[in-house]
Amino acid sequence: MQTADPAADLTNLEVSLAVHKPLADVWSALMTPPGNEALLGTGGRLGSKGDDWRATDGSYGVTRSFHPMEQIRFSWHADGEAPRTVVDLRLSDQDGHTRLDLAQDRLPVDADLDALSSHWEDALTRLADLA
Repeated sequence: MQTADPAADLTNLEVSLAVHKPLADVWSALMTPPGNEALLGTGGRLGSKGDDWRATDGSYGVTRSFHPMEQIRFSWHADGEAPRTVVDLRLSDQDGHTRLDLAQDRLPVDADLDALSSHWEDALTRLADLA
């Protein structure tokens, strides 16, 4: 889903994935180096609130909030020239399975939303495969 914020000429995107694994398994997978890389890219490492991260593809950011088994929020720059955006990943239990809801906010209205949606859908699928 994509929504525009006309006052700021910014837009948001949301992607979701149902994972047929328990929440604890998905969270545990996310907290491993391969799980971090599934989400952030090769070399990316999630940290505590305020910790920087950088992937080998040039993307980078800062962990903004970290709530075990519930949510992680981080800034995300595709590269040094890209605007700062915020990614919010929420995990929730759905009858013994896990729902992953990822929102990316503060995107320029001219952003390639199809490419970004594919990027995050692939990231969530890689994470699910690790669980």
